[in-house]
Amino acid sequence: MTNNNPSVMIQANNLSKNFSGMHALKGASLSVERGEVVCLIGPSGSGKSTFLRCIHGLEKPDGGEVYLEGKLLDPKNKEEYRALRNKMGFVFQHFNLFPNLTVLENCTFAQMQVLKRTQEEATENALSYLGKVGLLEKKDSYPNNLSGGQKQRVAIARALCMNPEIMLFDEPTSALDPEMIKEVLEVIQELAAQGMTMIVVTHEMGFARKVGTKIVFLEAGHVIEEANSEEFFTAPKSDRAKEFLSKVIYD
Repeated sequence: MTNNNPSVMIQANNLSKNFSGMHALKGASLSVERGEVVCLIGPSGSGKSTFLRCIHGLEKPDGGEVYLEGKLLDPKNKEEYRALRNKMGFVFQHFNLFPNLTVLENCTFAQMQVLKRTQEEATENALSYLGKVGLLEKKDSYPNNLSGGQKQRVAIARALCMNPEIMLFDEPTSALDPEMIKEVLEVIQELAAQGMTMIVVTHEMGFARKVGTKIVFLEAGHVIEEANSEEFFTAPKSDRAKEFLSKVIYD
């Protein structure tokens, strides 16, 4: 099954998700065009992370459908489903690095297992991306010897090693000390400047305003408002978005 619009990378239609009777998503929809940086924002518990995880397939939605480049993500079509999911890189809030592997091994493992690259190919690719996130000198370190910011930059490099067409970030700075946040956001900002398509769940309003091309505001599992960044932050349309911004943005 297809949903044809060549400029649309991701189309999520009417996604719903329940957890033990709690409605985390209630018919949420989203369209992401190639090269867009879409920031999902909203109060805690609004369904942002669930929405992102359903788009990727980490959570199976109870209703609705997701298309990537016009192709339906259908778990029943296992081979195509796996291939489509491999086009999406996912960066977790808590890094999810393998503690028993070095930084370099963390970045080569999935390349060899999933993409069937040789050790030499995977290593060359990993060193390139570790250089881009400024951590080449940490290649032989273990995650426990890294700061939170360094761990998250390794996680970003690891995702990029799979050569994704779209990157999904689930609150990539929320587990970091304040002084670590800037270094991670700068890496994401550099990816945006290079034209990477991204969806970012974030509480960092300054980052969302500066880097996001589209803001999607969620509340209680619903998409309440969607607008370009400047329009959303200067003239939000819904009362709920106005209320939210008045509490999170300080003059």
